[in-house]
Amino acid sequence: VQLVESGGGLVQAGGSLGLSCAASGSISSINAMGWYRQPPGNQRELVATITSGGKTKYADSVKGRFTISRDNAKNTVFLQMNSLKPEDTAVYYCNADQYIGLMPYNYWGQGTQVTVSS
Repeated sequence: VQLVESGGGLVQAGGSLGLSCAASGSISSINAMGWYRQPPGNQRELVATITSGGKTKYADSVKGRFTISRDNAKNTVFLQMNSLKPEDTAVYYCNADQYIGLMPYNYWGQGTQVTVSS
């Protein structure tokens, strides 16, 4: 499975950005997809996830500002980010879980930079 992100960039505080991540390759049985981020000098952290059935989970820091959605037919996951803050600055990574039989597999995209200026 290959994950390709797009949509990062530079935005002023209070602005909005949308990220997308398209999965390709052996994409059957992909379950959860999501977004993680790694701020400068910090560890990678969960932003939001969504299952194939549409169940979502958000980090407390983004609840009410970010929305994750998914198009199962296109194997694409989206992250709409509103009311952005400088502390949202990070490299954002797409992630996907897949089961092949009983074996779990986890995949990462290459990352896309989001920079929020104050």
